[in-house]
Amino acid sequence: MPTLILVRHGQSQWNLENRFTGWWDVDLTEKGVAEATAAGELLAEKGLLPTRAFTSLQTRAIKTLHLALEACHRLWIPEVKDWRLNERHYGGLTGLDKQETRDKHGDEQVHIWRRSFDVPPPPLDAGSEFDLSTDPRYAGIDVPTAESLKLTIERVLPYWESEILPVLASGETVIISAHGNSLRALVKHLSNISDDEITGLEIPTGQPIVYQFDDAMVPGERYYLKDS
Repeated sequence: MPTLILVRHGQSQWNLENRFTGWWDVDLTEKGVAEATAAGELLAEKGLLPTRAFTSLQTRAIKTLHLALEACHRLWIPEVKDWRLNERHYGGLTGLDKQETRDKHGDEQVHIWRRSFDVPPPPLDAGSEFDLSTDPRYAGIDVPTAESLKLTIERVLPYWESEILPVLASGETVIISAHGNSLRALVKHLSNISDDEITGLEIPTGQPIVYQFDDAMVPGERYYLKDS
């Protein structure tokens, strides 16, 4: 039975510092490394061994994937990295402390930027220290200046349909190591969650979420591997 494993990267340095991260490339903390390794150990313990892997172009997701695969002795499986699995772009909020941003703009405005379905944050200024338009990993890509969850979904789902779903349908066990919002996009689609409800869904770091698909490629209920 085709099986999909979703893993949000382990704690990053800016998760720890409570800063908006988005597309900025931030490494894992020691806790994040431990979370990623524990995810792989859980996969091994449960006998759920990935055969194909997908991840973003961001270090925290790539390292989480590699640490998890190493822990379940699957570091050798084929993997694909793609920007369309990147985190949502937080635009002009990138790098800002979340509490300081609330103090400046108010809880309600920050809540709208963080949790509304289709309202993006202010755009990132060209030439900002967090401007990635000249980063070689994004050569040829029209790097966004800010994204809502809706815009994130609009890049994640076509990639899912064209690149990941066919691999899954061939009978592979696929692991995706990605980010809170790119995974939220997939969970919304697979679990048929409404626009209003998806913004409140929390996806914890380093906890494998599993979907099993039937012969018609209809996903069953999602569950956390630790609860199986």
